[in-house]
Formats: sequence, structure tokens, C-alpha cells
Amino acid sequence: MSLLDGLVFGAEEWGMMISRCCGVLAGALALSIFLPAAEAQQIAPELQKFKPAKAPAATGLYLKPGDRLAICGDSITEQKMYSRIIEDYLTMCVPDLEVTVRQYGWSGERAPGFLARMTNDCLRFQPTIATTCYGMNDHEYRPYEDRIGKTYEEKSRAIVEAFKANGARVVIGSPGCVGKMPSWVKSASGTVDDLNQNLCTLRNIGIDIAEKEQIRFADVFWPMITAGAEAKAKFGTNFAIAGKDGVHPGWAGQTVMAYAFLKALGVDGQLAMFRIDLSRKTLFGTKGHDVLSDQNGEYKFKSTRYPFLACEPPGQVAASYPECGKDDPASDSTIRSALGLIPFNKDLNRFTLLVQNGQANTYKVTWGDQTKAFTADQLKSGINLPEEFPINPFSAAFAKVDAAVAEKQAFETKQIKQIFHGPEGKADMEKAVSDTEPEHQRLSQAIKEAFVPVTWTLKIEPQ
Repeated sequence: MSLLDGLVFGAEEWGMMISRCCGVLAGALALSIFLPAAEAQQIAPELQKFKPAKAPAATGLYLKPGDRLAICGDSITEQKMYSRIIEDYLTMCVPDLEVTVRQYGWSGERAPGFLARMTNDCLRFQPTIATTCYGMNDHEYRPYEDRIGKTYEEKSRAIVEAFKANGARVVIGSPGCVGKMPSWVKSASGTVDDLNQNLCTLRNIGIDIAEKEQIRFADVFWPMITAGAEAKAKFGTNFAIAGKDGVHPGWAGQTVMAYAFLKALGVDGQLAMFRIDLSRKTLFGTKGHDVLSDQNGEYKFKSTRYPFLACEPPGQVAASYPECGKDDPASDSTIRSALGLIPFNKDLNRFTLLVQNGQANTYKVTWGDQTKAFTADQLKSGINLPEEFPINPFSAAFAKVDAAVAEKQAFETKQIKQIFHGPEGKADMEKAVSDTEPEHQRLSQAIKEAFVPVTWTLKIEPQ
């Protein structure tokens, strides 16, 4: 289905203008391709100027068992934050898929730059699925021009076609948004709105490519800019969804990005369901969570699937991950703040406890060594355990796996940028690959060894 949703115009140029539109004239002429009226009415006033094309919905799981995922992008990808969240999630939350990940972020890169290096740096490792996130540098930090859109479209489409020709499925991601004029980009011109209009146009081009190439699209721009507007209203104007420098997001913005890609990959988000009937004394747990014992209101489980955790315990934090107790829900440098802006837990992180047919009005629930009180009605409706218990029996294990993921992704940047494109690679590329792959394999194995089953207890007592 094309971006025009079945409308046919008389000239190709007219169609291209509509498909790329983010401006006022195109918006007035093609309202049918934009967000539904009910959704548009909920947009913050300062965002009404944008006319984002309706993104295609991701239906069904796009991943396949044993996939080798390549995460490709510019400096925002090289920050190794959203890519780390994605690898953490795929490793610990959906381990049955056995997906492996490599990240290929390169600071300052545009779509043409990745196209030029993708055979050497990426395709040699035979990815079966890839995500791309370009456009931030491609938009040149200036008002939109046709040549910008033409180059972005041509090179992005070529990247997609190259992946497909090599047997890889593709998720084309839109660029994110900017929060202020980047002072470090000396050639930047226009206003913040001009830049975001430009980025919105590139987003719409990405939708057109996705629909024509029959691949998935990850909408990064619109969730980021709307979450940013909501956060400013909720937490104050200093909240920077696009990062303190206006371009490179902190953990909040990076979490929105990871959410967009995970949704596009089609993961279900149902990680666990525990149903306890206190009257009938029955217990049910979903796949990946074995019941070891059930005695006097205390239940012991062994899990081979973890929930996603927004923070790590003090003393166990790996490579700048948010620390529990210091993860201010109003800070743009925490994952926790993003979870209050997007439905990450609802859509991707459901680790649910249901308690039915209790006689008391209130119960104490102890998960590991943390206790919290809930009403019988809350428990009957279901509580999301990781949302209610930031520190829990999975915390230490999660931190170990995350540390291993962070170390591997850091090496991937070194392997590509410093070695493949350094003296070693220039002298003998194949030797550079063979010399460095054992280290990559060691780091990949370390992730597997860190990911171990977790035995934990849950206690429910009337209060």
C-alpha cells in the first residue's frame, strides 16, 4: 500500500511532493494520509505545525529464531544506548529466539557513508535482519531542500536493496528530532522548527520506502518529539528528550528509540504471567518460569526469561546504566522517565502477577527481599512486577548480562572504526578480521555465560 492510501494523481512529481510532505501546503492537500483526526486533536499545540504521515503498523513477529541482527546508524547509534537496550531485551526477555546482535554506529555518518562501507563492515558478517537509523546528519541541520530528500531517499533505498539482495530483512528507522540548534554544527541554519520539519520530511520518505520495499518502518521521530513535548509539560522545560546538546539523547530519548525498533521487530511483550488462586490454592506460570515449590503462601520459581529492568542496583551498575535510587523519574538521563511517557512496560515488558479469591482487603507482596502492599482489587486486576519493584530478584543477574553486552558493543566500535578502518585493515583487511573475531566471539560467549536461570521467591500475606 502506498503512502497515498490509494489516491492517484496525474503527475509523478505531484505524488512525490505529497509523499514527502510535512509542510503546510502539502498538509492541506493530503490530510487523508496524516494522523487520524482523533489522534491529531491530542497533539500538543506546539506540534500542530507538523503533519506526520501515518506510519504503517507492524503486524506479527518480524524476527526469526537464530537471527543475526545488525544495528546501523550514526553517532546516536554509536552512543551504544538504544542498541544496548535492544540487545539486553532480545537476550534476556526473549531468549528463546536466540537472536545475536552487532552494532555498527559511526559518528557523523550519513546514509551514503554507510552504503559505501556496508559490504566491508557489515555484510561480511551475514546479518539476517538489520535496523537503520539515518537522517540526522543527512538533513544537514538546515531547512529542507529537495536535494536533501533526493539523496536521502536514493541512498536509503540502495541500503535496503543491498540488505535484501544479501538475504536480510530490514527495519528502516526514521531520524529522531532535535531539541535545540546544535552550536557545534557551524553550518547549521534556520530554526529548531525548520530542522524538525526537515527531519519529519525524511521520516515520511522512510515510510514511502518501507511501503514500496515491503519492509518494516520504525517511527523514531514522532514518538520522540511528542514524548519530549509531554515531558516538558510534565517535568519542566529543562527536560531534553533529544539530549542536552539538542541531538544526542540521554537514556530517556534512547529508550524511546529502542521502543520504536522493538515494536517494529514485532516482539509480543508478554514475558510472564503468574496466576495464583488463594481459595483453590492453585498456581499457574507461563513458559520460561518453572514452579519449584508452593508452601504456606510462599512460591519459589526458576526462570529462564527475565523482565526488562530500568535501573541496576548500587555497586552493580555497568557502563553508566541508570542506578536504582538515583533514577529520577523526571530526568532525561533515566530510563524510568521514559517509561512514564511511552507504553514500554504495557507493550513490551509485561511480567504480571494475578492473585484471585483472597479473603483480605490488602496483601503484602514480597518479591525477593522487597515488600509492598496492594489491595485485593489491584492484585485481581494484575500488577506488573518489574514496574512495582525496581530492585528485584533479577537485578543482579540483569546487571551482569548488561555489563557483558556493553563490553561487546564497545569492542564492536573499536573493531570497525579503529581496526578495520585503521592501519591493520588498510594493510590486510582479511587478516584484521581474522585477528579480531576471536575476541568478538569471546565477548559474545561471555554474554551467554552471564545469562543464567534465576531462582526466586514470591510471598503473599494478608495485611
